Amino acid sequence: MGKISSYGIKQQTQATTVVDFAAEQISLLGYAVVDGGYSPGEVEAFGRAFDSARVAMEMRHGGRTALETIDEHNTIRLPMLYDDLFLKLAMNDNIVELCGKLISDYFVLNQQNGISNPGGSARYNQGSYHRDLPFQHFTSSRPLAINALFCIDDFTVENGATFVVPGSHKQEAFPSDGSVAALQIQVPARAGSFIVLDCMTYHSGGVNRTERERRAVNHVYTIPLLKQQIDFPNALQDDFTADPKARQLLGYGLSVPADVESFYRSRARR
Repeated sequence: MGKISSYGIKQQTQATTVVDFAAEQISLLGYAVVDGGYSPGEVEAFGRAFDSARVAMEMRHGGRTALETIDEHNTIRLPMLYDDLFLKLAMNDNIVELCGKLISDYFVLNQQNGISNPGGSARYNQGSYHRDLPFQHFTSSRPLAINALFCIDDFTVENGATFVVPGSHKQEAFPSDGSVAALQIQVPARAGSFIVLDCMTYHSGGVNRTERERRAVNHVYTIPLLKQQIDFPNALQDDFTADPKARQLLGYGLSVPADVESFYRSRARR
């Protein structure tokens, strides 16, 4: 890209890498598409792991019909429980670097969920506008949380690619229906890429009008002060990983002390 002509400019953001440009776009618009750096074969492996995790989840939790009664049949909660390939996905180099730029050098994985948008225009529970810090109406000078939605399948207009309202992370209230209709855009993305959002950006899954489901794995990374959706260290158990970076990402060592004595012991271990 050539130099952009301008005048009267005394300050300008510097961006030279893919991650730099994504961070700048998220700051300005609230979203970006980031390549995951995976080969087609690796993306196919994630797809197989997704399908296997869904089968294991259904067997563990009473079958698909039982999950349908609580509207959980299109979601795989904490898929790394079933395949540690999903831990590697959560630690994607580009996403970890991006979170470090946007949040801080210490952030945790708040949630990881496999998401299926069923075909045939069927309803699913991500198909309404929301923030990934729901019920919150505030703005902050930098993100408290980042959403990184990994595309196992291509996200297209036809299969319900994510809609966003650009810049809505800067406004406390949900925009008027007329403004949403006028400003919303759909974000197509290739399989193997991440759709990354400031979690305060209003967004919605689209309607999948094809006959095939559209699969993805959502990650929400937050400052350590925010409670995880699921207690990862307890769910995964202490021997899940010995990697210090992975343990920090998963929230090991952040449990709330049960009493004053436990608090004192935690201080002594620092």
